[in-house]
Amino acid sequence: MQKMLQQVMTKPKEIVFEEVDIPAIGDDDVLVKIKMIGICGSDIHVYHGTHPFTKYPVTQGHEVSGKVAKVGKNVKSVKPGDKVTIEPQVRCGRCYPCRHGKYNLCEELKVMGFQTTGTASEYFKAPEINVTRLPDEMDYKRGAMIEPLAVAVHAVKRVGDVEGLRISVIGAGPIGNLVAQTAKALGADVMLSDISDYRLELGRKGGIEHVYNTKEMDYNDALLDCFGPDKADVIYDCAGNDITMNSAIRSARKGSTIILVAVYAGMANVDLAVLNDHELDLNTTMMYRHEDYVTAIELASEGKINLEALQSNVFPFKDYLKAYQFIDQNKETSMKVLIDVEA
Repeated sequence: MQKMLQQVMTKPKEIVFEEVDIPAIGDDDVLVKIKMIGICGSDIHVYHGTHPFTKYPVTQGHEVSGKVAKVGKNVKSVKPGDKVTIEPQVRCGRCYPCRHGKYNLCEELKVMGFQTTGTASEYFKAPEINVTRLPDEMDYKRGAMIEPLAVAVHAVKRVGDVEGLRISVIGAGPIGNLVAQTAKALGADVMLSDISDYRLELGRKGGIEHVYNTKEMDYNDALLDCFGPDKADVIYDCAGNDITMNSAIRSARKGSTIILVAVYAGMANVDLAVLNDHELDLNTTMMYRHEDYVTAIELASEGKINLEALQSNVFPFKDYLKAYQFIDQNKETSMKVLIDVEA
């Protein structure tokens, strides 16, 4: 059997590389030569040992792009040489959500890189159902960012058609910036807030005109300044802490909608009395489905999303650990750090 290198996080803050067999594929599988991998906030939780649903050792990698090396005899949607990305959800296909088209909510959901083997290896075998073709003109760095963009697309679509809506996005990290760009691309009037001027400037580079540093201006005042007394129709919390959620609840227009996008680190302490009294709809969003990938690829291909503005640094495969150390040392200014598997 031919061999390949595979990344393994043996415990928090410890990464080794093992030589393993290149996986053999079945009739419905695709073998992908991995090109680029993105590191996301959830990966960082694994690195720090704070992810509640990941055990060690684990091979990471769920934001990914690559080239098809081989396909099984039943595979029709891609062929060798195609650029692709991989949807990292492993679902059962039997539970109620799966049977009703909501496999992102599968009762037995596993995610590559967390509860099952991720893509951080030179080759990766995936079922055809998890593989989505990328346009030939899309480079591998942008291709690896389709996954987080799909998160944003799914979040924005949680309220249906956003054209003409006034939308406030709290938190200008990678996901917050992508939610803001996606909402604008789909026709909304968008306001982006954060406490980091650096991240807000990236929002401007992504085409968001209304940006507010809420260290300098109270969030409620920012809403009024941007949208007037009617405030926002929808508030997206992409920061995910008690401060931001309580700001959203206490500042939202009565009868409007708040959507939690960020993953809370623990139990929340938020003002449900105001939520109730103001008849606010508090909603959530979980990952994505294939149609969100399709929309994400369309938006990126049409130039409606600026993915390059959010790319920070690229590290060679063997420097995976250095990539995490860089993120820890540059928390405010590191956005999307990428791993070049072939470097």
